[in-house]
Amino acid sequence: MRYILSVSEINSYIKDVISRDLILSNLWVRGEISNYKYHYSGHMYFTLKDESSVLKCVMFKSYASALKFQPENGMKVIIKGYVSVFERDGQYQLYVEEMQADGLGNLHLAFEQLKKKLQEEGLFDPSHKKKIPLMPERIGVVTSSTGAVIRDIINVVSRRFRNVEIKIFPTAVQGEQAAGQISRAIRKLNELNCVDVIIVARGGGSLEELWPFNEEIVARSIYESKIPVISAVGHETDFTIADFVADLRAPTPSAAAEIVVPEKYMMVDRIQNLNSRLKNSLINSMKMNKMRYIKVMNRLPFRQPYDRVYQERMRLDVLGKSMYKSLLLIKRKAASDFGLLAGKLDSLSPLSILARGYSIAKQEGKGKIIKSVKDVNTGDRVRLEVSDGEISCVVDGISDKNAFFK
Repeated sequence: MRYILSVSEINSYIKDVISRDLILSNLWVRGEISNYKYHYSGHMYFTLKDESSVLKCVMFKSYASALKFQPENGMKVIIKGYVSVFERDGQYQLYVEEMQADGLGNLHLAFEQLKKKLQEEGLFDPSHKKKIPLMPERIGVVTSSTGAVIRDIINVVSRRFRNVEIKIFPTAVQGEQAAGQISRAIRKLNELNCVDVIIVARGGGSLEELWPFNEEIVARSIYESKIPVISAVGHETDFTIADFVADLRAPTPSAAAEIVVPEKYMMVDRIQNLNSRLKNSLINSMKMNKMRYIKVMNRLPFRQPYDRVYQERMRLDVLGKSMYKSLLLIKRKAASDFGLLAGKLDSLSPLSILARGYSIAKQEGKGKIIKSVKDVNTGDRVRLEVSDGEISCVVDGISDKNAFFK
């Protein structure tokens, strides 16, 4: 009787065979990443390919979190891992434990990727740079407490201006713990608000040794700092992400101390120079004001202050006389016009006519003026209005003058 295997048994057997292979259990593979997918769990799924073949790959979070750079489609990499079978799908794949950039070093690649990311977010924008105080009273230094860096900074500051207080916040400046310590130191100094400026410093070294200053956590703590930050990492030719984010980059820690603290004797000279300039400016200003005062006092209004009053008073008298003459002429003209109008009114007045012997006949009771013989009849009572009263009459007869001519 034949022995029949299940699908699961076949996949399990194949996995067991592959796992016993010495080459497949520990190998390095070179290829190009494609179909890259980052799972929310932190796992990475992608395909590694060359000119003629593809290989399914997975990198679990425990290994992916240690990567210094972000894998991308099209990136050429060298991978260390082992081949095994995913029994559920019956598919073999490469389980990645390490990944390196092929051609460009991992750290250089990570540096360029983070630099590009932060630049696009605006962390390097000059508009966010804070002004370094001219005369800080307290300087915070984030660096190793045992290296030559802190001694150099103390020596330079003490030589240039002894009155400045230095507050040292010791941290590791290389190694896995360094980035977290540097970031916490910057945030703590901001929280305490006990310094006017912060210097983040360390001496020169390789890219690996300077790497904590290329970590995103350090860059963001510098960017979020309310206190101005000076980056003084490595030598003059060394550049880190911290240099781009900081408010000011110093080529060396000693140079940072020289930038932030002016020389005392130069400040004293400058103050004395400004004091002399101020005195000279005041003297010149007083001389100019005195000349202006003399010039103003020699002007006519100040030499003869009442002259204007007298002039205006005479002008007022002239205007008063002119106004009086104008009013007199207006009065005379008005009186003349009034006489003329009164004469015209008197000539047209009915009373004037009556005074010359005329009378006005009106119907008795009605008051209607009689203008025609037709307005009355024989026996009607009429009233005659004369200049000095009224006469009551009775019509005895009517004579129509028009009938005389007919």
